[in-house]
Amino acid sequence: MGGESGYRIMIVEDDQKIAKILAQELERYGMVALIVEDFTRVKEAFCSSQPDLVLLDINLPKFDGYYWCRQIRTLSKVPIIFVSARDQDVDQVRALESGGDDYISKPFNLELAIAKINSLLRRTYGEYAVSKPLDVLAIGDVVINRADSSASRGDVRVELTAKELELLWILAQRNGTIVSREELLDVLWDDEEFVDDNTLTVNVSRLRRRLDELGLGQAIETRRGQGYRLSL
Repeated sequence: MGGESGYRIMIVEDDQKIAKILAQELERYGMVALIVEDFTRVKEAFCSSQPDLVLLDINLPKFDGYYWCRQIRTLSKVPIIFVSARDQDVDQVRALESGGDDYISKPFNLELAIAKINSLLRRTYGEYAVSKPLDVLAIGDVVINRADSSASRGDVRVELTAKELELLWILAQRNGTIVSREELLDVLWDDEEFVDDNTLTVNVSRLRRRLDELGLGQAIETRRGQGYRLSL
């Protein structure tokens, strides 16, 4: 991320014409537009696309935008702007109470919409923003959530200890490649001068048991003399 280009913007809008107009305008400003098409799987789409900002309509099929905003807030603090034809004060209040950051009423001026998006991006990720770690990492059907220290697959969720979470996070970021024992020890126990090498082995074993509950007991491979590799 950086500047006002290259940001990934997820558009949750069931009016295809409006969604395409927004996407074209965002892309004109150098952003990446991600249009959601399955409105029953908005949370899954968020996890897989990892957007920097969400544009969210209120009137959606099955579940409304308030519901999906609350669902996203269980995973991330990513900026969310509601875009809706509902222009009553009560609607805007409810949007903000559901976790939204701003509100744009339809019909809207495209220049104003882009200005609000850029302003929120600057406040969140810009030069004066407080750096925020990524809250969620999704690989395939596995979701790792820093906010509640958990890993989930489908409807199954397991809680992780702090060390299990960090170990899984590091391996997942390098999914499919070998991470050396030395690197894992340095990252996980950088504040401890002396750490028994067996400590890492024990934590890997514990993490394997947690993953086994998700049906992923063989996901972590030990490469003797090299380290560990996660394959999801």
